[in-house]
Amino acid sequence: MSETNKDIHLYTAATMNGWKPVVFLEEAGVDYDLTFVDFSKKEQKSQWYTKLNPNGRIPTIVDRSNDDFVVFESGAILWYLAQKYGKFLSNDAKVQSTTLQWLMFQMGGVGPMMGQAMYFQRIAAPSGHRDDFAIKRYVEESRRLLEVLNTRLAESEYLASDEYSIADMATYPWARTYYWAKVDVEGLPHLQRWFDAIDARPLTQKALTIPKSNWEFFGKGDVEAWEKANAARFSSDVKK
Repeated sequence: MSETNKDIHLYTAATMNGWKPVVFLEEAGVDYDLTFVDFSKKEQKSQWYTKLNPNGRIPTIVDRSNDDFVVFESGAILWYLAQKYGKFLSNDAKVQSTTLQWLMFQMGGVGPMMGQAMYFQRIAAPSGHRDDFAIKRYVEESRRLLEVLNTRLAESEYLASDEYSIADMATYPWARTYYWAKVDVEGLPHLQRWFDAIDARPLTQKALTIPKSNWEFFGKGDVEAWEKANAARFSSDVKK
């Protein structure tokens, strides 16, 4: 996407965190510029990018309409965008707090635990560093967290309320890729109902193809080939 004078410039890649702001922008109908950050070239560690995001991670946004204000960390980006555009975040103080709580639950729990389950099984193990203790730890904790979501969704249509919110946008790309984390979701009917509801949202599904689709995370396509390519890309990160 070529750079224009659109308010939001998004820097991202096709990952669970990277899709979060794309989901918001597509669902909210906000036009934006997009720069794909290429991990194979380690662009996330390049000087031009770390000037924007000192942590060298994606995603990052620049709000040109607000003195080129930079926001990094995916949850913070969703909160900023929701407040800026007045969408997918209730004005009710209690619902807003509930939204923040579930957003933080994803940021502090679901994402890190499932991310580690993915790392140890899909990157470390194929690179010759299988750690069964770590795998058991992170897979079991991921399952526990999905059970917490299931309990919540038994009493609420979506995570914060009966309305789709940034809490759902943050959590869905992680929870829905349970296949890649090798976490069992059997016996979690309310979680599955929530998956089905968001699976049926055309704009959210469109967002999962931007900047490109990685349907292998969802168990589709040539998973074996993708796992090998993905593991090779991050092999240098695995301690020898």
